[in-house]
Amino acid sequence: MTLLNEDVTLQLQEEFAKLVNPVRLAVAFQTLEDPESEQVKRLVEELAALDPKLSAEPLNFVLDKERCLALGLTRTPAVAILGADKDYGVRFYGLPTGYEFGSLVDAILLVSSGESGLSDETKLALKDVDKAIHIQVFSTPTCPYCPRATRLAWQFAMEKDNLTADGVEVTGFPDLARRYEVRGVPKTVVGETAEFVGAGPEAMLLSHVQRAALEGGLVV
Repeated sequence: MTLLNEDVTLQLQEEFAKLVNPVRLAVAFQTLEDPESEQVKRLVEELAALDPKLSAEPLNFVLDKERCLALGLTRTPAVAILGADKDYGVRFYGLPTGYEFGSLVDAILLVSSGESGLSDETKLALKDVDKAIHIQVFSTPTCPYCPRATRLAWQFAMEKDNLTADGVEVTGFPDLARRYEVRGVPKTVVGETAEFVGAGPEAMLLSHVQRAALEGGLVV
């Protein structure tokens, strides 16, 4: 039994007709320890089957540990959305349901475009960021504002090689919710040193990235 019904499949095929460059979807799963991750693997494989520009790379979190570590996939379920020949640092963690499913599709389209879509002012400012900085956006499937915040973080990662960005469906990771004191979403954490709640504008995320760079940056 497929996860995507006929109506959703047709809608996705229309969206994926906009794909510019090939996209590889590396999905980390561990069936016994994390049954949800098996569902994410199936979903990614179904998505990849909808367009020739998409391909899936299932990664057993135990047997393919080295590959997972190389991609920075530290837990399951996780999806690395990769360009044909470049890793932009775009990641999604968790089960993509509700608004999160739209975010995953958006990430595929964004990476396929090869362009961040950021303003010229932001692009210029990011050239001065010389530290490796990890951005995490915590969200929930029922939050209508979360996809915008997550996309913005991914846009920053697309623009700058030393920036990486994770979209995290936080209900599946209570340990992260506690660690980062996620009481409202979307919550963006930048380099462990700066954070804010809400879908802020581009300039707000830029200021937090610049602050994190001054404080040394940190990849988790």
